[in-house]
Amino acid sequence: MKNLRSKTLAAASAVSLGVGLAVTGGLAPAASAAGPDTTFLVLAPQGATTGKAAARVTAAEGTVVATYEQIGVLVVRSANPDFATDVAGAGVESVASTAGLGTALQEGETLEVSAAQVANAAADPTAEPLFGQQWDMSMIDVPRAHAVNAGRADVVVGVLDSGISSSHPDLASQIAKDKSASCLGGVTDTAEAAWNPTTSDHGTHVAGTIAAAVNGVGVTGVAPGVKVAAVKVVNDDGYIFPEAAVCGFLWAAEHGMQLTNNSYYIDPWELNCRNDARQRPVWQAVQRAIRYSQSKGVLHVASAGNSNYDLAHKITDDGSPNNGTPETRENLTNACLDLPAEVPGVVTVAAVGPTGAKSYYSSYGQGVIDVTAPGGDTRFRTQGVRSTLTDGILSTTFNPATKTNGWGYKQGTSMSGPHATGVAALALSAHPGMKPGQLASFLERTSVAQSCPEGVYNPVPLIPTGPHAYDATCSGGARNGFYGAGLVNAYHAVR
Repeated sequence: MKNLRSKTLAAASAVSLGVGLAVTGGLAPAASAAGPDTTFLVLAPQGATTGKAAARVTAAEGTVVATYEQIGVLVVRSANPDFATDVAGAGVESVASTAGLGTALQEGETLEVSAAQVANAAADPTAEPLFGQQWDMSMIDVPRAHAVNAGRADVVVGVLDSGISSSHPDLASQIAKDKSASCLGGVTDTAEAAWNPTTSDHGTHVAGTIAAAVNGVGVTGVAPGVKVAAVKVVNDDGYIFPEAAVCGFLWAAEHGMQLTNNSYYIDPWELNCRNDARQRPVWQAVQRAIRYSQSKGVLHVASAGNSNYDLAHKITDDGSPNNGTPETRENLTNACLDLPAEVPGVVTVAAVGPTGAKSYYSSYGQGVIDVTAPGGDTRFRTQGVRSTLTDGILSTTFNPATKTNGWGYKQGTSMSGPHATGVAALALSAHPGMKPGQLASFLERTSVAQSCPEGVYNPVPLIPTGPHAYDATCSGGARNGFYGAGLVNAYHAVR
């Protein structure tokens, strides 16, 4: 898998987050030649209300579909081909069309555990039937942690992803349905069908790693005592648009979530450059949404990405956009960021395999990676079939074609992120009251430091694109570019 992305323009019920939906009215302006119906983010000046911006939207032949007054952001639809120019003026700081900014969620393949394997699973009778195949849980000391604290139900983790199967036997009791919603199109829909998965099991897999129940069925999550909320931001085509992510962060902030897991990146370019006129409004809107949610007590955990990219030395990006033909952008600077992983205050998570070494695909970077966690590392193939199946992460799955639940393996920093999120949920359960910054610091302090490997890291690759496709160099000491502060540890977090 390359990096983690998504796409969207789905319609949902017109409800904004806690402030009422602003729908403009009055006399229609003179109509211009209609173009395609397009979504825009319109930003009022920082700290200002959205009233003037909304009036300009109406005058520019646009319709406000969602108002995020808390951060001065409007989600707008318009068929006016000159909307971005016409809406500019007093009360509008910036505007951007999100057409073409859908980010593909590259989730890779799911290798499912068969019904026979589930039936014949041999594990400690006091544990879950498939626990013996969850090498990741033992690696981060989950069994010892559960003996102390398995999580509290008043800790709610928002899973911003493709939805969670509410019928899965390992998750049905774990979902905070009253806090779940779809954010497709930048507006919310709380109907259960809206936030269930339809074409992807990515969110179901992530949710199982965080909180699959200890119920004698399937697997266990890192924090089975906590609740997860489905916040659907990935549409049926497998894309996440910026307006959906902004909606998700605000939804989490206004609905009592203490943590969110974000196994994706925003913007089809791996790096969002603040000095790029089209990308800057996306950066501004996302940053405002994250800052606001942090002020409401939410800590965001994000995956570092699967491009084996040194995020501390951004020079060239030649694999983006991931929703079309890649272009080469050179002479980049640190004004270009991976969103949301590099937003200040977000915990950025890299991935390791069963040996504890950096996963071949995991992005890295000194001063960027905060912690690492199990993400899987199944590099070897024989005639296109993985020969190291159990080196992936086993969790809950949902088959969109058959509408059936199950268990299966995936790998990626999408899988390492929820391990760190689960440990943070355990920490908050054992030590309630920590603010986001305190919790992030605590997660780092309780991690187990991992040393850099000697020389250039060059694993046996999985279908390499060149002779040195996965070469990477680690820099730093106890805190370094591959592992950050270290491997998260559940037992240290609760004891």
